[in-house]
Amino acid sequence: MEGGARVVHPAVEPLSYLIGTWKGTGEGGFPTISSFSYGEELTFTHPGNKKPVIAYSQKTWKLNSGEPMHAESGYWRPKPDGTIEVVIAQSTGLVEIQKGTYDAEKKEINLQSELVGNASKVKEISRIFTLVNEELTYVVEMATNLTSRQPHLKASLKKL
Repeated sequence: MEGGARVVHPAVEPLSYLIGTWKGTGEGGFPTISSFSYGEELTFTHPGNKKPVIAYSQKTWKLNSGEPMHAESGYWRPKPDGTIEVVIAQSTGLVEIQKGTYDAEKKEINLQSELVGNASKVKEISRIFTLVNEELTYVVEMATNLTSRQPHLKASLKKL
């Protein structure tokens, strides 16, 4: 690779703006828990041109103490038709299989859980990621066996 140029798989190209490390803060809440704020770092990496996949990792921490809170990692598999498959394993033991769509022009990704595994209470999770003015934001909504789907997390991140 001359001059450090990165070759991106054609299926990944529409989402290549995600590649890198993002850092910022977020807020969480749900009817069954107290509201909270957190720091977050998201990393998207593309292992090269052989596979149409983006590796994803996320970690959060308490803003006041820096104490680790949550972590998850997985893989994003965009398809040329604008659909995307995402698998995520959370530090809590919960596993998500998400399917959705992306809009390369609007820089928006909409994910909806097909399966939430190893979760005693969580039944459904949706995630919407949007890039506006170099700021990556997301909203996570969740449904449990006691509550219908509603906002759980939102954050705003800047690329490092």
